[in-house]
Amino acid sequence: MTVSTTTRARHRAARRPSTPLTELASVASDQLGTVGRRTAVVAASSGLVVSMMGAPAFAAPTDDTVTGALAAVDTDALTASAKAVLASGPVVSAPADAKWTVDSPVIKAVKPKPVVEKVVVAPVVASTAVSRSTLRTSDASDSNDDVANSPVPQSVSGNAVLEVAARYVGTPYVSGGSAPGGFDCSGFVSYVFKQLGISLPRTSGGIRSVGTVISRADAKPGDLIWTPGHIAIYAGGNQQIDSPRPGKTIQFRGIWQRSPVFLRVG
Repeated sequence: MTVSTTTRARHRAARRPSTPLTELASVASDQLGTVGRRTAVVAASSGLVVSMMGAPAFAAPTDDTVTGALAAVDTDALTASAKAVLASGPVVSAPADAKWTVDSPVIKAVKPKPVVEKVVVAPVVASTAVSRSTLRTSDASDSNDDVANSPVPQSVSGNAVLEVAARYVGTPYVSGGSAPGGFDCSGFVSYVFKQLGISLPRTSGGIRSVGTVISRADAKPGDLIWTPGHIAIYAGGNQQIDSPRPGKTIQFRGIWQRSPVFLRVG
């Protein structure tokens, strides 16, 4: 007789995952159960003995129960403590019609002043010196265009003829003029000498005829310079004073005539 046995496969029951917390709770439960079984409580007043031998203080955890449960927290007590702290704090209130304002700083824009740099301009000094390599020849009366005026020479001081002549510097040329309102060349020369008591002809040619011809080396300030059609007063060095032509005035200026004739009168 053959006996066949069938062994069914056994499956391990499903267990909750084990963590350090569950293991700690399991060990604590086992120790408390052992202590409970060995402990007896004696009630001295009644003489009764309650034996807890054999009865575990805590049931052993099973696979279907939650092990290692933590103690419950009294939330009511915590809520009461928080309410007490809030009640003892200061109370801040604001009226319903309160208005909020913000103080803004006043910003004022200031326009910077422009920086002005000072520019120093050197004064321009006009030069009156004239360099002439060649003196032009005039064949007509009062033709002396390109000659610059010169300052009053030192020879004027102490010279009777030049002192009188210098009074009329700036007087305009007037054709045929022989008075301070306007002179032509011969009218000016005859008027100056008349102030000194010397009478001269009215024309440049007439003055040439009464004058004594001298060399340029012998000429002195106050003598005369003659060229055809023009007469002037010698002022020393290379200077003369005369009434030049229409549009010009009586001035001291350089001798511009080529080969002038020097005369002495009086």
